[in-house]
Amino acid sequence: MYPESPTHTEELIALIKSNSQEVTDIIKEYIEKHDTSKMDEGVRYYFNESDITKRQIYKYENDKKVVDEDATNNKLPANWHKTLVDQKISYLAGKPITIKSKKDNDSALESINNILDDDFDDVLPELVKHASNKGREWLLVYVDENGDFDYMIVPAQEFIPIYDNTKRKNIIGGIRFYNLDDGTRKIELWDDQQVTFYEESEDGIVLDVNYSVNPQSHFYYGEKGYGWGKVPYIEFKNNEEIVSDLIFYKRLIDAFELIFSDTTNTIQDVQKFIYILKGYDGTKLEEFVTNLKRYRTVKTDGRDGSGLDIKQGDIPIAATDSLLDRITELIYQAGQGVNVSTDKFGNNPTGVALQFLYSFLDMKADVMERKFSKALKRLMWFVCEYLSIAENTQADYKDYSFIFNKSMITNRTEEVNNANNSMGNVSKETALANHPFITDVQAELERIEREKDDFDSRQESLGGEDEDEPIGD
Repeated sequence: MYPESPTHTEELIALIKSNSQEVTDIIKEYIEKHDTSKMDEGVRYYFNESDITKRQIYKYENDKKVVDEDATNNKLPANWHKTLVDQKISYLAGKPITIKSKKDNDSALESINNILDDDFDDVLPELVKHASNKGREWLLVYVDENGDFDYMIVPAQEFIPIYDNTKRKNIIGGIRFYNLDDGTRKIELWDDQQVTFYEESEDGIVLDVNYSVNPQSHFYYGEKGYGWGKVPYIEFKNNEEIVSDLIFYKRLIDAFELIFSDTTNTIQDVQKFIYILKGYDGTKLEEFVTNLKRYRTVKTDGRDGSGLDIKQGDIPIAATDSLLDRITELIYQAGQGVNVSTDKFGNNPTGVALQFLYSFLDMKADVMERKFSKALKRLMWFVCEYLSIAENTQADYKDYSFIFNKSMITNRTEEVNNANNSMGNVSKETALANHPFITDVQAELERIEREKDDFDSRQESLGGEDEDEPIGD
């Protein structure tokens, strides 16, 4: 049930349709409330710019906390987040996806594969990466100036979806905004039929005068403008909560990098020694530390017994290594990744052991696969709509499914033996589909058939020659 009073969304849609001046005020409000801090954090950690890289070491001077410029301050990021995200990318989208149709001899399938070709196979891993870093990413579909179907990634930081107020959360509008190199902000307001272009200046948000036709249809084919009937932005979600993978293990990464950096400081820093001063010719401890760091000397008063004794403290390397190893295990567990350095499975692990090793990653990838499959279904709807206009081809998007060809380290010898041993118990096609050397089952079946035909032909030829030879006494 809709609430009795109109929501911001209803107001915005009504204002858009009435072309009211108040629409710019609501756009501004949406942009101001668009919080991208967690998205930016995920991207920052992916590019090895974790919190440790901004760490400062402080000291007290006259009871005032100040930055210690002389302190050894190693800032050593371990790039854990990129490792875990890249594992998921390679596992889930390292190989091209397969598009299948429910129909036999589907005439539209070739056109669909031509549209979602190698370029899309490159785009999909990027969508996995960005969604893993930010929680979601957006794909804009459009028809280019040549009349070809196309798509582009729009960063989640630059697009604000506008939903209806039902539990289904249908997208009924969207605001895209981005900054040019000169600092100008461009704004696009999308609904299910058209897009309106704005520009933000000192005077506020105004219509963009660079467009002679404003608003415009979603796309033009020939001389005719078309609206998709849906907002042409497709959401690729990381999970139901729409959060970055980083949220589940950020504190563990921060702890690892802090301990690792501080241990490096301790090993490197001269302050790992304990200094016993005797007859020090100075008045302040800060002066002693500064002289020791800068000049490697200490001035004493020269009396008998004066001097400097040094005692070196033990660095708890074993305890530190043990703690870092434990945090490493926790990071892989929390991040549902594969610890490829593990020695628990021996030098030649079996298929069962490898499946266990990949179990966490497989669970995480399954969640994203389900979310991405829904997004790909929405993409297929736009593809089918385009085909109906451009090629007069009628295709139902519900007839198509997407298969993610996951990548996993396997025991090749075991897989080959299993495939060979299954011959006779399962169909040849099933056995070939599970053979590690075969990527295209249909092509392999055709090769086998050709080889069989060639062999039969040679046998017939040899048999024919024997029949023509004279029979001896």
